[in-house]
Amino acid sequence: MSFVITGASLLGERTADLYVDDAGMLQPVDSAPAGAERIDADGLVALPGLVDLHTHLREPGREDAETILTGSRAAALGGYTAVLAMANTTPVTDTAEAATRVWELGREAGLVHVQPVGAVTRGLAGEELAELGLMHRSRARVTVFSDDGKCVHDPRVMRRALEYVKAFGGVVSQHSQDPALAGPTACCHEGEISGRLGLPGWPGIAEEVIVARDVLLARHTGSRVHVAHVSTAGSVEVLRWAKAQGIDVTAEVTPHHLLLTTDLLTGYDPTYKVNPPLRPQEDVEALRAALADGTIDAVATDHAPHARHDKEHAFVDAAFGMLGLETALAVVRTAMPDLSWADVARVMSTTPARIAGLADQGRPLEPGSPAHVVLVDPDARATVDRDASVSLSRNNPWHGRELTSRVVHTVYAGRLTVRDGALVG
Repeated sequence: MSFVITGASLLGERTADLYVDDAGMLQPVDSAPAGAERIDADGLVALPGLVDLHTHLREPGREDAETILTGSRAAALGGYTAVLAMANTTPVTDTAEAATRVWELGREAGLVHVQPVGAVTRGLAGEELAELGLMHRSRARVTVFSDDGKCVHDPRVMRRALEYVKAFGGVVSQHSQDPALAGPTACCHEGEISGRLGLPGWPGIAEEVIVARDVLLARHTGSRVHVAHVSTAGSVEVLRWAKAQGIDVTAEVTPHHLLLTTDLLTGYDPTYKVNPPLRPQEDVEALRAALADGTIDAVATDHAPHARHDKEHAFVDAAFGMLGLETALAVVRTAMPDLSWADVARVMSTTPARIAGLADQGRPLEPGSPAHVVLVDPDARATVDRDASVSLSRNNPWHGRELTSRVVHTVYAGRLTVRDGALVG
């Protein structure tokens, strides 16, 4: 079905109409047939469809928490047209067959492009490399590899992984957590609050030493490393130095690390238990500045749904993770209201697509590009209701909080997946 989006503000800079043809491509507006449907976008900002570098869809193995279908629904409502599905499933996505199955399930859902992330090591055990080359040569064409949830802590294994993926332009996304500095029970930023609450501390240095090691390994191997969910000012300093040296490193920050702080843990609410943990305000300020100046390249949700029986425990025993797909854009706009819409597109669409090697995503909204588009009401304000989520889980840290901006329409491959804020079909 072809249609014309009228009166949209492209990146918040100029008003234009967008014609989406029957093949799912953007074409010159004057080539639209006379009877094409028209969708009024007056007052809405048009961006390239959002791309999430870091999503947990839980399938296979934990379909009680999320499935590829329900996660795709949440992504579409959040304005996403592509998500990268992390490998810590059951079984782990560490073979070509497993990666292809995730890719196939994403195609069946048909709401966003679901790109599997391959494990770096077999079973996430950190010892033996997974089928990196076979996963890349599979139908899924895996290019991003991560043991997320666990750090590739052995430097020899990390070096071998970087050397291996260099051959086909792949990238290793690292969960930076030195297990000797942040032990198995660490769950709260190490500081005054962790001491007062009696919670095992997770010091910032446990992240920073891995970031520093890995950027040096990337320089040594000439390969690409990506730093997942950066959370400290110290990591920002390392990244800024590494980029000044010309090292091929990219990094992401989560929406929750841009807005929430460790002060929220005083109520022992396990909703706010996340890995890496929430940090103090000074770290939040450093992350915002780094995202604005390009030291941090992208926003990634780390959408981590959990069934109630995994999350509703004493804080130390509860599972790590928060929901994020449906609210990410609004959280970023609330945390950083001065970030231009062009920069929002840069950190939530264009750059993530480049890092992931998704050539048809994050493209300019111009004739000849695939029609992956999100239309946003920049002035809308809404209070989050966790029970309104389409996710199967309810570990939503934004429940009851008012956020700015709302996704109105999402177009994936020329098809409306969200219209007027509701899923189509």
